[in-house]
Amino acid sequence: MVVYTRIIAVALTVLLLIPIAQGHGAITESSPGESSPAGIIALLIIIAGIFLLSYKIKQLNTLPQRSLAVVIFLLAWELAVRAGLTYPAAIPVPSRVFQGVMDIVLLEKFWEHTMISLERVFLGYALAMIIAIPLGFAVGWFNTVERYLDPFLQTMRQIPQLALFPAFILFFGIGELPKILLIMLAAVWWILLSTISAVQSVDPFLVKTARSVGASQWDLLRKVVLPSAAPTIITGMRYASTEVILVLVAVELLGASKGLGILLNTPRYWEVLVFMTILGVTANYMLVLLERRLCRWKEEIEIG
Repeated sequence: MVVYTRIIAVALTVLLLIPIAQGHGAITESSPGESSPAGIIALLIIIAGIFLLSYKIKQLNTLPQRSLAVVIFLLAWELAVRAGLTYPAAIPVPSRVFQGVMDIVLLEKFWEHTMISLERVFLGYALAMIIAIPLGFAVGWFNTVERYLDPFLQTMRQIPQLALFPAFILFFGIGELPKILLIMLAAVWWILLSTISAVQSVDPFLVKTARSVGASQWDLLRKVVLPSAAPTIITGMRYASTEVILVLVAVELLGASKGLGILLNTPRYWEVLVFMTILGVTANYMLVLLERRLCRWKEEIEIG
Protein backbone atom coordinates (compact mmCIF):
# COMPACT_ATOMS: atom_id res chain seq x y z
CA MET A 1 0.00 0.00 0.00
CA VAL A 2 2.91 2.32 0.78
CA VAL A 3 4.49 1.56 -2.58
CA TYR A 4 1.22 2.24 -4.33
CA THR A 5 0.86 5.60 -2.57
CA ARG A 6 4.37 6.58 -3.59
CA ILE A 7 3.64 5.68 -7.20
CA ILE A 8 0.60 7.95 -7.26
CA ALA A 9 2.55 10.74 -5.59
CA VAL A 10 5.33 10.50 -8.16
CA ALA A 11 2.79 10.42 -10.98
CA LEU A 12 1.05 13.55 -9.75
CA THR A 13 4.42 15.27 -9.36
CA VAL A 14 5.29 14.50 -12.95
CA LEU A 15 1.95 15.91 -14.07
CA LEU A 16 3.17 19.16 -12.56
CA LEU A 17 6.67 18.89 -14.03
CA ILE A 18 5.73 18.03 -17.62
CA PRO A 19 4.50 21.54 -18.48
CA ILE A 20 7.65 23.00 -16.89
CA ALA A 21 9.76 20.73 -19.07
CA GLN A 22 7.81 22.09 -22.02
CA GLY A 23 8.48 25.67 -21.00
CA HIS A 24 5.18 26.38 -19.24
CA GLY A 25 4.73 27.59 -15.69
CA ALA A 26 1.52 25.75 -14.83
CA ILE A 27 -0.54 22.85 -16.08
CA THR A 28 -2.47 23.75 -19.16
CA GLU A 29 -3.86 21.52 -21.83
CA SER A 30 -1.09 21.42 -24.40
CA SER A 31 -1.80 22.28 -27.95
CA PRO A 32 -0.96 19.44 -30.33
CA GLY A 33 2.65 19.54 -31.48
CA GLU A 34 3.96 21.69 -28.59
CA SER A 35 5.86 18.87 -26.89
CA SER A 36 9.59 19.31 -26.33
CA PRO A 37 12.26 16.56 -26.12
CA ALA A 38 12.54 17.21 -22.37
CA GLY A 39 8.81 16.70 -21.88
CA ILE A 40 8.80 13.47 -23.89
CA ILE A 41 11.84 12.16 -22.01
CA ALA A 42 10.17 12.95 -18.66
CA LEU A 43 7.05 11.13 -19.81
CA LEU A 44 8.97 8.01 -20.83
CA ILE A 45 11.02 7.99 -17.62
CA ILE A 46 7.99 8.22 -15.34
CA ILE A 47 6.06 5.50 -17.19
CA ALA A 48 9.12 3.22 -17.06
CA GLY A 49 9.55 4.00 -13.36
CA ILE A 50 5.93 3.19 -12.58
CA PHE A 51 6.19 -0.16 -14.34
CA LEU A 52 9.39 -1.00 -12.48
CA LEU A 53 7.82 -0.10 -9.14
CA SER A 54 4.64 -2.04 -9.89
CA TYR A 55 6.77 -5.07 -10.72
CA LYS A 56 8.02 -5.06 -7.12
CA ILE A 57 4.53 -5.56 -5.73
CA LYS A 58 4.20 -9.24 -4.91
CA GLN A 59 0.55 -9.54 -3.96
CA LEU A 60 -2.15 -7.53 -5.69
CA ASN A 61 -5.00 -8.43 -3.38
CA THR A 62 -6.40 -5.08 -2.24
CA LEU A 63 -8.63 -2.97 -4.45
CA PRO A 64 -6.18 -0.03 -4.77
CA GLN A 65 -3.38 -2.38 -5.79
CA ARG A 66 -5.56 -4.30 -8.23
CA SER A 67 -6.45 -1.04 -9.92
CA LEU A 68 -2.79 -0.13 -10.44
CA ALA A 69 -2.72 -1.13 -14.13
CA VAL A 70 -5.81 0.99 -14.81
CA VAL A 71 -4.18 3.97 -13.10
CA ILE A 72 -1.04 3.48 -15.18
CA PHE A 73 -3.07 3.38 -18.39
CA LEU A 74 -5.04 6.52 -17.56
CA LEU A 75 -1.90 8.31 -16.46
CA ALA A 76 -0.10 7.40 -19.68
CA TRP A 77 -3.12 8.60 -21.68
CA GLU A 78 -3.25 11.90 -19.78
CA LEU A 79 0.46 12.53 -20.10
CA ALA A 80 0.60 11.53 -23.76
CA VAL A 81 -2.12 14.02 -24.70
CA ARG A 82 -0.64 16.81 -22.58
CA ALA A 83 2.82 16.16 -24.05
CA GLY A 84 1.40 16.40 -27.58
CA LEU A 85 2.29 12.81 -28.49
CA THR A 86 -1.16 12.20 -29.97
CA TYR A 87 -0.88 14.99 -32.54
CA PRO A 88 -2.62 15.34 -34.99
CA ALA A 89 -5.34 13.07 -33.53
CA ALA A 90 -7.96 15.02 -31.55
CA ILE A 91 -7.90 12.84 -28.41
CA PRO A 92 -9.17 14.44 -25.19
CA VAL A 93 -7.56 13.92 -21.80
CA PRO A 94 -9.23 11.35 -19.48
CA SER A 95 -10.23 14.04 -16.99
CA ARG A 96 -12.33 15.75 -19.65
CA VAL A 97 -13.79 12.44 -20.87
CA PHE A 98 -14.91 11.34 -17.41
CA GLN A 99 -16.45 14.74 -16.80
CA GLY A 100 -18.37 14.25 -20.06
CA VAL A 101 -19.53 10.82 -18.88
CA MET A 102 -20.94 12.39 -15.73
CA ASP A 103 -22.78 14.91 -17.90
CA ILE A 104 -24.39 12.43 -20.31
CA VAL A 105 -25.58 10.01 -17.61
CA LEU A 106 -27.83 12.78 -16.33
CA LEU A 107 -29.66 12.99 -19.65
CA GLU A 108 -32.97 11.12 -19.91
CA LYS A 109 -32.51 10.54 -23.64
CA PHE A 110 -29.16 8.87 -23.02
CA TRP A 111 -30.77 6.33 -20.70
CA GLU A 112 -33.44 5.65 -23.31
CA HIS A 113 -30.69 4.57 -25.72
CA THR A 114 -28.95 2.63 -22.94
CA MET A 115 -32.02 0.64 -21.93
CA ILE A 116 -32.72 -0.34 -25.54
CA SER A 117 -29.16 -1.65 -25.93
CA LEU A 118 -29.29 -3.50 -22.60
CA GLU A 119 -32.59 -5.13 -23.58
CA ARG A 120 -31.04 -6.42 -26.81
CA VAL A 121 -28.01 -7.73 -24.95
CA PHE A 122 -30.07 -9.39 -22.21
CA LEU A 123 -32.41 -11.17 -24.63
CA GLY A 124 -29.62 -12.31 -26.95
CA TYR A 125 -27.41 -13.47 -24.09
CA ALA A 126 -30.27 -15.29 -22.36
CA LEU A 127 -31.15 -17.12 -25.59
CA ALA A 128 -27.49 -18.10 -26.02
CA MET A 129 -27.35 -19.60 -22.53
CA ILE A 130 -30.64 -21.46 -22.94
CA ILE A 131 -29.34 -23.05 -26.16
CA ALA A 132 -25.62 -23.45 -25.48
CA ILE A 133 -25.45 -24.93 -21.98
CA PRO A 134 -27.87 -27.89 -22.44
CA LEU A 135 -26.49 -28.55 -25.94
CA GLY A 136 -22.93 -28.36 -24.63
CA PHE A 137 -23.72 -30.94 -21.94
CA ALA A 138 -25.31 -33.25 -24.50
CA VAL A 139 -22.40 -33.01 -26.95
CA GLY A 140 -19.76 -33.21 -24.25
CA TRP A 141 -21.27 -36.12 -22.33
CA PHE A 142 -22.85 -38.38 -24.95
CA ASN A 143 -20.47 -39.72 -27.60
CA THR A 144 -23.29 -40.44 -30.05
CA VAL A 145 -24.53 -36.86 -29.93
CA GLU A 146 -20.99 -35.55 -30.44
CA ARG A 147 -20.43 -37.87 -33.39
CA TYR A 148 -23.43 -36.52 -35.25
CA LEU A 149 -23.49 -32.87 -34.18
CA ASP A 150 -19.85 -31.86 -33.84
CA PRO A 151 -19.10 -31.61 -37.61
CA PHE A 152 -22.24 -29.49 -38.10
CA LEU A 153 -21.41 -27.19 -35.17
CA GLN A 154 -17.79 -26.77 -36.25
CA THR A 155 -18.96 -25.81 -39.73
CA MET A 156 -21.63 -23.36 -38.59
CA ARG A 157 -19.38 -21.51 -36.15
CA GLN A 158 -16.99 -20.59 -38.97
CA ILE A 159 -19.64 -18.39 -40.61
CA PRO A 160 -18.94 -14.68 -39.86
CA GLN A 161 -21.83 -13.53 -37.69
CA LEU A 162 -22.13 -10.01 -39.10
CA ALA A 163 -22.26 -11.43 -42.63
CA LEU A 164 -25.60 -13.01 -41.65
CA PHE A 165 -27.21 -9.65 -40.90
CA PRO A 166 -28.61 -9.10 -44.44
CA ALA A 167 -29.91 -12.68 -44.50
CA PHE A 168 -31.58 -12.24 -41.12
CA ILE A 169 -33.25 -9.04 -42.31
CA LEU A 170 -34.45 -10.89 -45.41
CA PHE A 171 -35.96 -13.72 -43.36
CA PHE A 172 -37.11 -11.89 -40.23
CA GLY A 173 -37.67 -8.36 -41.49
CA ILE A 174 -36.41 -5.04 -40.16
CA GLY A 175 -36.89 -4.99 -36.42
CA GLU A 176 -35.45 -6.23 -33.16
CA LEU A 177 -35.39 -9.95 -33.95
CA PRO A 178 -32.43 -9.91 -36.41
CA LYS A 179 -30.35 -7.86 -33.95
CA ILE A 180 -31.17 -10.15 -31.02
CA LEU A 181 -30.38 -13.26 -33.08
CA LEU A 182 -26.99 -11.88 -34.10
CA ILE A 183 -26.19 -11.01 -30.49
CA MET A 184 -27.28 -14.52 -29.52
CA LEU A 185 -24.92 -16.03 -32.13
CA ALA A 186 -22.07 -13.86 -30.84
CA ALA A 187 -22.45 -15.42 -27.39
CA VAL A 188 -23.62 -18.93 -28.19
CA TRP A 189 -20.36 -20.27 -29.63
CA TRP A 190 -18.19 -19.16 -26.71
CA ILE A 191 -20.60 -20.64 -24.16
CA LEU A 192 -21.19 -23.81 -26.18
CA LEU A 193 -17.51 -24.61 -26.78
CA SER A 194 -16.53 -23.85 -23.19
CA THR A 195 -19.36 -26.09 -21.94
CA ILE A 196 -18.33 -28.97 -24.21
CA SER A 197 -14.69 -28.62 -23.14
CA ALA A 198 -15.63 -28.38 -19.47
CA VAL A 199 -17.81 -31.49 -19.54
CA GLN A 200 -15.22 -33.53 -21.41
CA SER A 201 -12.51 -32.43 -18.97
CA VAL A 202 -14.25 -33.62 -15.80
CA ASP A 203 -11.94 -35.80 -13.72
CA PRO A 204 -12.69 -39.46 -14.64
CA PHE A 205 -11.88 -40.50 -11.07
CA LEU A 206 -14.80 -38.42 -9.77
CA VAL A 207 -17.14 -39.98 -12.36
CA LYS A 208 -16.02 -43.52 -11.52
CA THR A 209 -16.35 -42.87 -7.80
CA ALA A 210 -19.90 -41.55 -8.20
CA ARG A 211 -20.88 -44.52 -10.34
CA SER A 212 -19.35 -46.93 -7.85
CA VAL A 213 -21.75 -45.73 -5.15
CA GLY A 214 -24.76 -46.15 -7.43
CA ALA A 215 -25.29 -42.56 -8.63
CA SER A 216 -27.82 -42.25 -11.42
CA GLN A 217 -27.05 -40.47 -14.69
CA TRP A 218 -29.03 -37.43 -13.55
CA ASP A 219 -27.31 -37.30 -10.16
CA LEU A 220 -23.94 -37.69 -11.85
CA LEU A 221 -24.57 -34.74 -14.14
CA ARG A 222 -26.09 -32.58 -11.43
CA LYS A 223 -23.78 -33.29 -8.50
CA VAL A 224 -20.45 -34.10 -10.18
CA VAL A 225 -20.24 -32.84 -13.74
CA LEU A 226 -22.01 -29.51 -13.33
CA PRO A 227 -19.97 -28.30 -10.31
CA SER A 228 -16.72 -29.41 -11.95
CA ALA A 229 -17.58 -27.76 -15.25
CA ALA A 230 -18.96 -24.51 -13.81
CA PRO A 231 -15.67 -22.52 -13.69
CA THR A 232 -14.88 -23.20 -17.35
CA ILE A 233 -18.47 -22.49 -18.42
CA ILE A 234 -18.42 -19.13 -16.64
CA THR A 235 -15.09 -18.30 -18.28
CA GLY A 236 -16.77 -18.89 -21.63
CA MET A 237 -19.63 -16.65 -20.53
CA ARG A 238 -17.12 -13.90 -19.74
CA TYR A 239 -15.58 -14.15 -23.21
CA ALA A 240 -19.08 -14.17 -24.68
CA SER A 241 -20.00 -10.94 -22.89
CA THR A 242 -17.13 -9.15 -24.65
CA GLU A 243 -18.14 -10.54 -28.03
CA VAL A 244 -21.74 -9.47 -27.42
CA ILE A 245 -20.70 -5.83 -26.94
CA LEU A 246 -18.75 -5.87 -30.21
CA VAL A 247 -21.68 -7.27 -32.18
CA LEU A 248 -24.14 -4.93 -30.43
CA VAL A 249 -22.19 -1.89 -31.64
CA ALA A 250 -21.98 -3.28 -35.16
CA VAL A 251 -25.67 -4.12 -35.55
CA GLU A 252 -26.76 -0.79 -34.07
CA LEU A 253 -24.48 1.13 -36.40
CA LEU A 254 -25.69 -0.91 -39.39
CA GLY A 255 -29.43 -0.97 -38.81
CA ALA A 256 -30.83 0.75 -35.75
CA SER A 257 -32.29 4.14 -34.94
CA LYS A 258 -31.68 3.91 -31.17
CA GLY A 259 -29.02 2.41 -28.96
CA LEU A 260 -25.54 3.10 -27.62
CA GLY A 261 -23.99 2.09 -30.92
CA ILE A 262 -25.77 4.98 -32.63
CA LEU A 263 -24.35 7.42 -30.08
CA LEU A 264 -20.82 6.39 -31.07
CA ASN A 265 -21.46 8.25 -34.31
CA THR A 266 -21.90 11.57 -32.47
CA PRO A 267 -19.53 14.16 -30.94
CA ARG A 268 -19.96 12.26 -27.65
CA TYR A 269 -17.94 9.36 -29.05
CA TRP A 270 -15.33 9.18 -26.27
CA GLU A 271 -17.86 9.52 -23.46
CA VAL A 272 -20.09 6.76 -24.87
CA LEU A 273 -17.06 4.54 -25.48
CA VAL A 274 -15.92 4.90 -21.86
CA PHE A 275 -19.49 4.31 -20.60
CA MET A 276 -19.75 1.09 -22.63
CA THR A 277 -16.38 0.01 -21.27
CA ILE A 278 -17.67 0.55 -17.73
CA LEU A 279 -20.74 -1.56 -18.54
CA GLY A 280 -18.53 -4.32 -19.91
CA VAL A 281 -16.26 -4.30 -16.86
CA THR A 282 -19.31 -4.40 -14.58
CA ALA A 283 -20.71 -7.42 -16.44
CA ASN A 284 -17.34 -9.16 -16.25
CA TYR A 285 -17.03 -8.74 -12.49
CA MET A 286 -20.63 -9.81 -11.95
CA LEU A 287 -19.73 -13.09 -13.65
CA VAL A 288 -16.59 -13.33 -11.51
CA LEU A 289 -18.72 -12.95 -8.38
CA LEU A 290 -21.11 -15.60 -9.73
CA GLU A 291 -18.19 -17.97 -10.23
CA ARG A 292 -16.93 -17.39 -6.68
CA ARG A 293 -20.39 -18.04 -5.26
CA LEU A 294 -21.00 -21.20 -7.30
CA CYS A 295 -17.46 -22.53 -7.00
CA ARG A 296 -16.58 -22.03 -3.36
CA TRP A 297 -14.95 -25.45 -3.43
CA LYS A 298 -12.36 -24.20 -5.90
CA GLU A 299 -8.96 -23.94 -4.26
CA GLU A 300 -7.00 -20.76 -4.78
CA ILE A 301 -3.44 -21.44 -5.90
CA GLU A 302 -0.96 -18.63 -5.64
CA ILE A 303 2.21 -18.83 -7.72
CA GLY A 304 5.20 -16.56 -7.14
